[in-house]
Amino acid sequence: MLSLALAGKPNAGKSTFYTASTLAEVDVANYPFTTIDANRGVTHARTRCPCVDRDERCGNCEDGIRYVPVELVDVAGLVPGAHEGRGLGNQFLDELTNADVIVNVVDASGGTNAEGEPVEVGTFDPVEEVDFIEEELEQWLAGIVHRNWESVVRKSRSPDFDLDDALTDLLTGVGATEHDIAVVLRELDYSPNPRQWTDEDRITLARAIRRRTKPIVLVANKVDIAPEENLERLAETGKPVIPATADGELALRRAREAGLIDYHPGDDDFELVGDVSGPQEKGLERIRDLMAEHGGTGTQTAIDTAVYDVLDHITVYPVQNESKWTDGTGNVLPDAFLLPRGSTPRDLAYAVHSDIGEGYLHAVDARSKRRIAEDHELSEGDVIKIVSTAK
Repeated sequence: MLSLALAGKPNAGKSTFYTASTLAEVDVANYPFTTIDANRGVTHARTRCPCVDRDERCGNCEDGIRYVPVELVDVAGLVPGAHEGRGLGNQFLDELTNADVIVNVVDASGGTNAEGEPVEVGTFDPVEEVDFIEEELEQWLAGIVHRNWESVVRKSRSPDFDLDDALTDLLTGVGATEHDIAVVLRELDYSPNPRQWTDEDRITLARAIRRRTKPIVLVANKVDIAPEENLERLAETGKPVIPATADGELALRRAREAGLIDYHPGDDDFELVGDVSGPQEKGLERIRDLMAEHGGTGTQTAIDTAVYDVLDHITVYPVQNESKWTDGTGNVLPDAFLLPRGSTPRDLAYAVHSDIGEGYLHAVDARSKRRIAEDHELSEGDVIKIVSTAK
């Protein structure tokens, strides 16, 4: 399962974003370090379900909207100097090892300082949050490289030493794949002798690895009170920026649970279907106005941006019966897999189960009912039958 990690300084709204996205109960409060231990839950990426192309819905989507599980991790807030152990920094940073994307929740209102303490709205520059969090991530990685560098130097005394292999052994421990490391090393100019490396060489490597393996999506939270110039400055960072109101999304999710509104996470509007009080209706209408302005509350958009745009994944649906689009017990489109764009039918087979991948014979496109080549690149929404010797 893909893993998204919520990063940000204290009191920026990470825990609210997490609660709204998972409906898991966690502490949400207006003071730093509300989160002490990492919260792990399941959120969902939103996409169009293939069953809308058939006469009947599959029963595994919401009105043709498919929600595909993704892990979401909410960890302790980050403060400047976290990589040196300030706040709960080391605990926080170590939780990011297996994250595929960092979702940086920023207080776009400028109403909290670098430590997460309340200040007058508009007096703190949210771009400073973006810069220091990126710097902390890279210094954390550089610290790991630095602490293990002596072992790399010792290995270099061996006649069959290869620095690329040694760096691969070191960096796979922080969530980088062998392919990631190979790509990064091809782009760097460095000495093959680890004794000649400087601190600057190591931080250059750490920054390149962070950019490759821990891309960042910015959530401009508290958009309801954020000065427009703050949103403009965040957009100038060059990273994906999603205006959001985590408080608004949480209110909608709870109103939906209470049967007060008809709402699908990621919609740009909702419908009142239950009896609400005057204050409730007024609050919901304020959220509706924000959604109209920004195309929704932003929380689902942030997750979808991380999965489908930044990671460039697609959703593929394996079935056993290509005519009925069912599994072996008659369930229609019961499973949805997120795969990197460019994946093949064999990759899907391995994603379903290693035995099915090892026994792979061929695949059938359930839409066309035609066999497809082993090197065929799958597309978003494909429905695929895998034929394998494994059962």
